[in-house]
Amino acid sequence: MRLLKVATCNLNQWAMDFECNMSNIKASIVQAKAAGAAIRLGPELEVTGYGCMRVRLVRVQFEFGLFNSSSWVRILRWDCLKELLLGDWTNDILCSIGMPVIKGAERYNCQVLCMNKRIIMIRPKMCLANDGNYRELRWFTAWKQRGELEEFHLPIEISEALSQESVPFGYGYIQFIDTAVAAEVCEELFSPVPPHAELALNGVEVFMNASGSHHQLRKLDIRLNAFMGATHARGGVYMYSNQQGCDGGRLYYDGCACIVVNGDVVAQGSQFSLKDVEVITSQVDLDAVASLRGSISSFQEQASCKVKVSSVYVPCRLTQSFNLKMTLSSPKKIMYHSPQEEIAFGPACWLWDYLRRSGASGFLLPLSGGADSSSVAAIVGCMCQLVVKEIANGDEQVKTDAKRIGNYTNGEFPSDSKEFAKRIFYTVFMGSENSSEATKMRAKQLADEIGAWHLDVCIDGVVSAVLTLFQTVTGMRPRYKVDGGSNVENLGLQNIQARMRMVLAFMLASLLPWVHSKPGFYLVLGSSNVDEGLRGYLTKYDCSSADINPIGSISKQDLRLFLRWAATNLGYQSLAEIEAAPPTAELEPIRSDYSQLDEVDMGMTYEELSVYGRMRKIFRCGPVSMFKNLCYKWGTKLSPAEVAEKVKYFFKYYSINRHKMTVLTPSYHAESYSPEDNRFDLRQFLYNSKWPYQFKKIDEIVDGLNGDSVAFPGEEASYGKEVGVVAANSGDPSAGL
Repeated sequence: MRLLKVATCNLNQWAMDFECNMSNIKASIVQAKAAGAAIRLGPELEVTGYGCMRVRLVRVQFEFGLFNSSSWVRILRWDCLKELLLGDWTNDILCSIGMPVIKGAERYNCQVLCMNKRIIMIRPKMCLANDGNYRELRWFTAWKQRGELEEFHLPIEISEALSQESVPFGYGYIQFIDTAVAAEVCEELFSPVPPHAELALNGVEVFMNASGSHHQLRKLDIRLNAFMGATHARGGVYMYSNQQGCDGGRLYYDGCACIVVNGDVVAQGSQFSLKDVEVITSQVDLDAVASLRGSISSFQEQASCKVKVSSVYVPCRLTQSFNLKMTLSSPKKIMYHSPQEEIAFGPACWLWDYLRRSGASGFLLPLSGGADSSSVAAIVGCMCQLVVKEIANGDEQVKTDAKRIGNYTNGEFPSDSKEFAKRIFYTVFMGSENSSEATKMRAKQLADEIGAWHLDVCIDGVVSAVLTLFQTVTGMRPRYKVDGGSNVENLGLQNIQARMRMVLAFMLASLLPWVHSKPGFYLVLGSSNVDEGLRGYLTKYDCSSADINPIGSISKQDLRLFLRWAATNLGYQSLAEIEAAPPTAELEPIRSDYSQLDEVDMGMTYEELSVYGRMRKIFRCGPVSMFKNLCYKWGTKLSPAEVAEKVKYFFKYYSINRHKMTVLTPSYHAESYSPEDNRFDLRQFLYNSKWPYQFKKIDEIVDGLNGDSVAFPGEEASYGKEVGVVAANSGDPSAGL
């Protein structure tokens, strides 16, 4: 037997914080060595933090983009590596360190493989991630030379310190006395021809995948299936490392470091955690890899005529012989969180990182008593529960941060989530003459269950003052539609209320710390969901405008499922009643014969919005292709003419309101059809909302069908419960500029 102990990790890195990142790297190496590991794998770009790619390239001395080619920046990252190599960190352990490297005129995303105070080789990334949230081609060059390894001359300060002038650079692997090890960086695993296939044929038994992969709802199984598939048919040990946490942007890197042997997961780290460092280890038998490969005839045949890959020989042993004192790792059941758990834990961990790193002393949330703001409140409550739980488990870093944020003194620290929430979470119900007593009471009850410090504020006086000013200037006073006003008046009155709430929220966030004699400031939390953003069903610069938004990329349907889950699993029972209530903005007067409802205002259901969103973004459909697809989806319940009206109605309001995405509050990324304009959904924000060519094509197709229902045998409508087209309310507050 050839027994090998390997270690991989989740690290909570922070872009541009070298001290934080180096501390985590060192801690992970210490833990790996203490466990007896011969290999330690860290995440992609762990020295700099993956999110530094968002920093623009400038050449100011104290404000610089980390991936700039200036000598000062090069010194920073090489200094970090030098510090590791000059110490005893890499003694008797192979360490894979992620950092940018400049070779000639090009910048590469690299894994630097080190052992015994020497750099063995530098492996540049060959397939760059350049879709969705990733823009690696903007910052890096893909390594395209798959032939011989090239010689890379180390920076003079490094070569003198290490007494090493150059190092092999390029695509290859390391051949030890007893096994072969290679790196495969993040996106390369998902490429059409992944490197591990060719490397396996060359005898590589251990693959190290350093990644910077962010959380997205229902995504983890895709990732894990790729790891298992990489070694199921060709054998091998597949190690995966990832960042975990918010490193300074909209993304939450969701960890889940794991080790796979011959297609079976033998170790899996947490997906959501407040820990800065989490190391997992496994004891594996490399002879099991050789045995599986020897049993696969096609593998043997392809290996006999393989394309040879360059290698670096290192005269060291990594494995140990048969030893009964060493326990082999066995396959384990994979841990998957439900979507409701993902919504609870992912944004909660993201909020905690943002709170502790921003210097803020708490959160302030306009709590309306509706589903969206209540979801945000529940997520903050979940965060408080996680903090108290982690402190009880002995995490000193979480304890230190919580004591500072909660302003604890005399050795006190959080031991109760409700007491902790009272110190760091502030909610305010900003009611008006249009608000119901039911939503007011639901907001108060939820705040009490969480433990938040709650305010009840009436904004009628502020709204009246603004209207009086308008009347003084113009000589006219607008009225609601139910009181005889026009659509323009109705819309204007709703927008005034919404915007006043934003102003009051930021005023309270800046002044309440002073009132409470606390340092710092409060972060204002937004609570608009992804469907409202897609449809534009929000007032520009209303309470959707905040510092950060933990649910801005989560659908209404998923939020309602989360509320039901949280009512039981988080202990906030009022959420069940909140979830059951019909969604309403409460911006218009309530009458016996009229009550404002979101889905009526929007002219479509939230369920339909999710369908439109996925087709628009994930399946890249424009109006015509969406219409054709929905004829199949909804063909058993709707005629082509009805489908056409729904599609045209959606694209009309989507295009009218697209400009609102340019000022959308930075939101936690969770959904694959997010319309977020910053980096995920890069599209124009000025459209011809009449879509003359596309809508004409749709009409031609409908006319060609002669108005007959289209039969699609065996096809069931998988989306949309509403059969008729909901009449548009021209007083829609989403149309406000």
